[in-house]
Amino acid sequence: MSDGVEGNEERRRTGDAAGPEPQGVPEPRPGEPEPAAQPDPAPLVKAGTAGRTEARAGAKTDEPATGEADDAAPAAPAAPDASGTPADAPPDSTDTPDDPEAPDEAGDGLRYERLPDAPPPILDGVRARPPAPPGLATLVAAAVTALLSGLLLGDGLAVNALILALPLAAGAWFAARQAGRRPRRSSLCWGAGGLALLAVPVWSDAEWPTLLAVLAAAGLGALALHGCRKWSGVLLAPLGPVLAVRRALVWGWRGARERTAGGEKDLGPLLRSVLVAVVLLVVFGGLFAAADRAFADLLGSLVPDVDGGSGVPWRLFLAVLGLAAALAVAHTAAAPTRWDGLGPGPGRPRGRVEWALPLVLLDLLFAAFVAVQAAVLLRGEDVVRASNGLTYSEYAREGFWQLLFATVLTLAVISVAVRVAPRSGPRDLLLVRAVLGTLCLLTLVVVASAVRRMDLYMGEYGLTRLRLSVVAMELWLGAVVLLILAAGVFGARLLPRAVLASAAVAVLAFGLASPDKLIAESNLDAHRDGRTLDLRYLAGLSADAVPALDRLDEPLRSCALRSIAVPDAPWYATSLSQARAHDILTARPVRNHPCRDLLTDDISPSVR
Repeated sequence: MSDGVEGNEERRRTGDAAGPEPQGVPEPRPGEPEPAAQPDPAPLVKAGTAGRTEARAGAKTDEPATGEADDAAPAAPAAPDASGTPADAPPDSTDTPDDPEAPDEAGDGLRYERLPDAPPPILDGVRARPPAPPGLATLVAAAVTALLSGLLLGDGLAVNALILALPLAAGAWFAARQAGRRPRRSSLCWGAGGLALLAVPVWSDAEWPTLLAVLAAAGLGALALHGCRKWSGVLLAPLGPVLAVRRALVWGWRGARERTAGGEKDLGPLLRSVLVAVVLLVVFGGLFAAADRAFADLLGSLVPDVDGGSGVPWRLFLAVLGLAAALAVAHTAAAPTRWDGLGPGPGRPRGRVEWALPLVLLDLLFAAFVAVQAAVLLRGEDVVRASNGLTYSEYAREGFWQLLFATVLTLAVISVAVRVAPRSGPRDLLLVRAVLGTLCLLTLVVVASAVRRMDLYMGEYGLTRLRLSVVAMELWLGAVVLLILAAGVFGARLLPRAVLASAAVAVLAFGLASPDKLIAESNLDAHRDGRTLDLRYLAGLSADAVPALDRLDEPLRSCALRSIAVPDAPWYATSLSQARAHDILTARPVRNHPCRDLLTDDISPSVR
């Protein structure tokens, strides 16, 4: 049996053209059945290479495998093995086993290895299993959200944002209950905080606090859906509903298809009932509106005008957008992504000298700066006026931004130091608290110095949106430093959520304070004291500034109020500030004065 095989191999090497025997099949002895042929090895990959495979069997006879010609005659078909796979199966067959230790038949001295499997997606470890199709209550809440989005979102943001949030939250509640999730008290608090932030567009007309409040409300809502507690969860939670849109649409389609296929919870009767109700309301509402003008005016103020400037295609787009958002929120509530699982582990502790020496030197630098700034904090105006060639503008603008960046970088240094600081014994903990606590206290003095610089600047030149915003930002960073100090004493478990809660409170307070109104009042008070008035800047404020600018004498009043737009929007898109400004301008209309010179020249005090 072995002689036949060796002879076959010898003829292959010498190029003998005699008819070859089937490779790998030994000669049977007389009286014995033919043994089953062994399967050829699967395609393997050379070690150290990628994307290159070589077949060990079944190669074409006109392609040399080792640099020499193969047998001229084709090999006879081999007998199938026990599994029914032919012995000369092609090298890419999925039925042939992979053997990373297969011998090198080509004689090239290379070892062949199996390609490694592709790594799993990064979110597979934190993403929950797909939930069951949504129930009837979730689908109805999504449909209501889509309808209200198409009707109410085409004319601006005011109370309509709060109205849309209610069915959105209801759909998330129903989906979570169906999936067996019970909301925690923290999630309920985050949800309530998000709804409270939507009071800003109801109160204020300014676009920048409104946008900030809506984004903050979306962040708190995402945190309520996920229930995260770590920094990774707090920062990545807003991505959850965005990444779930595609899966949520398929999820909602499956639920709607199941509910319309008949059965105990068929959605068909409800849809037919809603359609009949809409037809009846449209028909009889149109008849009553034609019969009485007062009723027509009331109906017109309550029902959105779908044929207005926004157009039907825009309304349909908003409806589709609202439906996608509602399904994404509900899907996230039913199967949230566990973003906390993506957080980095604790850092490798360093030696005391390695981490403490840089921070101690940084503390000394901060202490030297604080010592120099003590005079400014106590006698700010005198120091600035006594300095040769130093103005309020140069002193405040050139120093405030550097101190703001220094505060942000200090927070980054503290976060890194907490990860690498040793935590093995009480002495290490005491050293960490002493060094980082000193740095936090000195950072608070830096924050106070920056705020003092901007206070001097605003006292001389008045308030603007940029100046007010950066001061509010600096004050919030000071609050974050205080929270870090508290975390060093009581533990850092609640620090991520405490920082987020402080940001939400700051945004809410900033929006309800009506920044444009504060800016107008501050500039008018400074103008009353004899300082110049930038009427062009005040004319670019929102309707929040109308009550303050109404105090100006003519023609300044009309020139300042002429450029402030108070649109005649529907009730659901009109803020309280817009309604108040509309009443003022209706009682005292703007006069037609020439304002070109007034908007460019310095204006003397003229405030009632």
